[in-house]
Amino acid sequence: SRALSIRIAQCFLLNGFIFLGSLLTLKSVVIPTLLWILPEQCDQSWGQHLCDHTTAVALYSFLRSGLVEIFYVFWFYPLYIFSFIISTLWYGDIAKHALAVVKSKKLDASQASDSDPHSTSVSADRPEGFDGVAIGVGEQVYSILLLTIFFAEVTVIGCIPYLGKAMNFMLLSLMYAYYCFEYKWNFFAVSLNHRLDFFESNWAFFAGFGSPCVLPIFFFSPLTSYGVMAILYPLFVMTAAGTQEEQTIDELKSLHGGKLNRIPLFFVAKRLTTQALQLFPEAQKEQ
Repeated sequence: SRALSIRIAQCFLLNGFIFLGSLLTLKSVVIPTLLWILPEQCDQSWGQHLCDHTTAVALYSFLRSGLVEIFYVFWFYPLYIFSFIISTLWYGDIAKHALAVVKSKKLDASQASDSDPHSTSVSADRPEGFDGVAIGVGEQVYSILLLTIFFAEVTVIGCIPYLGKAMNFMLLSLMYAYYCFEYKWNFFAVSLNHRLDFFESNWAFFAGFGSPCVLPIFFFSPLTSYGVMAILYPLFVMTAAGTQEEQTIDELKSLHGGKLNRIPLFFVAKRLTTQALQLFPEAQKEQ
């Protein structure tokens, strides 16, 4: 797919070459140059009378830190915001083009429904016409609120001593996997209840799927990890679009004997989302 190749290349160019390249240039060229011009220690060539006072060294340190902060404020932070917004739009295009390739390979929605009882029961639950569109929009709003609360929950769990990091890694892996497959589920009109039920019933598969996207967080600085994840994420979106996850999970069940129990990952987020929606009684009356 030419369109898919272009979008993937644009993601690599923006997040890899421009964003990560700028960080590499800052750390390997700009900062060493500033350290050479504005050294941290007194140089004997300045003269003993200057070395006897710490004012010059302190002034150099202040100027050096200020110049680095200027780079971050006027380049990296705006570039981060720009990259986040543009990349989010491109991820949707990547999923759309990837699903178009899937359809061209005889794996369109009708064939997926025939081979996937999960999708068949889901699509049949949603009415057609305006009612179906309204339900779809409502589910999207609910899903955004649910995932926002779940992300806050994951952040809080990460602050727990000892076990917090491990739990945070697993939950973030699950969250990124959900985001990757959400494009496909939207395309096949999978209802939110069926998504969550299927996701919570097969948590081990999705945790393994999303874990490579989360690994950079634990090895790099926040900006660097974002750049690496922004490169990996479109590849995982593309992989999710072409993955027959239901068939794969069914084939793997024989390895563990189907003994993996469902974990209500979104239980707290569901309760809090319901409480938040109860603040809008007029909307509930209309529903």
